Amino acid sequence: MAVPEHVAIILDGNGRWAKSNGMPRTYGHTVGAKNVERISRIAYETGVRYLTLYAFSTENWSRPDDEVSALMKLLTTYLNTCLKTARRDNMRLRVIGDISRLEPPLQELIRRVERETSVYTGLNLTIAVNYGGRDEIVRAMREMYIDLTEKGADASEITEGRLSSYLDTADLPDPDFLIRTSGEQRLSNYLLWQLAYAEFYFTPVPWPDFRREEFLEAIAAYEHRERRYGKI
Repeated sequence: MAVPEHVAIILDGNGRWAKSNGMPRTYGHTVGAKNVERISRIAYETGVRYLTLYAFSTENWSRPDDEVSALMKLLTTYLNTCLKTARRDNMRLRVIGDISRLEPPLQELIRRVERETSVYTGLNLTIAVNYGGRDEIVRAMREMYIDLTEKGADASEITEGRLSSYLDTADLPDPDFLIRTSGEQRLSNYLLWQLAYAEFYFTPVPWPDFRREEFLEAIAAYEHRERRYGKI
């Protein structure tokens, strides 16, 4: 079974799912958050080693204040739960994105969870929060520029490998497989550098309804792809 080592997922459709069920958008996010733990466990059981989830983008700040507040509360609740479940599931958790815009208590919670789960060797779960692919590349280039300037280096020392080492995902392998739920077929500024050679899979199923069967169907589709890595 050709299981991808690293799966990235765009968790789309929470709000539309809630609306279709006569509920407020925040309810969709609540149900979607509960699905994260379920899919994380299924992914690990399937043989996936790395799972990276797009939870909150840099553009999501434009949503209504009550929705943003609800999302931050859900993230806080999930991270606190992770402190209890990571040991049981042998799961390491990381957060990528610019967390400096988050409230200080949430920033500290993120650092605590990352620190305390760093010893676990099972699934490597990464949550993208206040993340945007363009923003990540710009931040990486700024840091690289400062370092190279201080060292008196020239442009020849700017390589793909060096730039990658400044990205939020520097200690992670690039994703092999991207899944986007709820029917949209675009990247939405997600892992623009890292997804260069990934296989894409789009499903009309909204994230709250994306369960074991849908995940296994996606993995089966990946198995039938011929990985050519840019060869003609």
